[in-house]
Amino acid sequence: MELRGKTALVTGGAVRIGRAICEALAAAGVNVVIHYWHSRSAAEVLRARLQKGGVRAWLVKAELRSEDACVGLISDAVAAAGRFEILINNAAVFHKDSLRFTTAEKLLAEFWPNLFAPLLLTRAFVERCGSGRIVNLLDRRIASRDTSCVPYLLSKQALAALTELAALELAPLFTVNGVAPGAILPPPGRGAAYLRDAAGPVPLQQPCTPADVATAVVGLLQQEAVTGQIVYVDGGQHLL
Repeated sequence: MELRGKTALVTGGAVRIGRAICEALAAAGVNVVIHYWHSRSAAEVLRARLQKGGVRAWLVKAELRSEDACVGLISDAVAAAGRFEILINNAAVFHKDSLRFTTAEKLLAEFWPNLFAPLLLTRAFVERCGSGRIVNLLDRRIASRDTSCVPYLLSKQALAALTELAALELAPLFTVNGVAPGAILPPPGRGAAYLRDAAGPVPLQQPCTPADVATAVVGLLQQEAVTGQIVYVDGGQHLL
């Protein structure tokens, strides 16, 4: 796909990896609908920066914890920008809970933004827009057996399965791919040293950045003959 002049909706686009994806899309000439929930100030700053760079940008607010909210987000994006061709399912939550501390409430809290919302957004996007590109943000843990974050891991593994299922069902009008980052950014309040210590061994022995993830997303969007693929951006860590 020639990206210049196209429009993308990026969920959770105001901060962290989402912001890097928005910036990379804008650098490729893509107009961006920035979805946010709590991060309005950051979203406004990002919108101004993208517009200054020569593309159009809009803000849409939604809490992705109901079917109505997901359908409404697609409708709001269409109302703001018109038809758009790209959906980036980036918004997610992460909590550490082992099996012994997992409850139905904690499962739903993780599964709504991490799996149910991407599925429902994808369905609504397909119904409203007819053809395009979809990229789901995953996690290199999908290749692991990390018992420290059971609800989160299950939700991301399910999203990886959805990526492949959707790629089959939605072809040839849509491509659906995934990007699985490794340790990219420390949690709020933590620094680079914490990230380095907590990440564990990385074969390439160099840190991965939000820009690396964004580059992978843009690369997948440009491909005409790639669908159902998951690109790991983790320095090879998923191989261990």
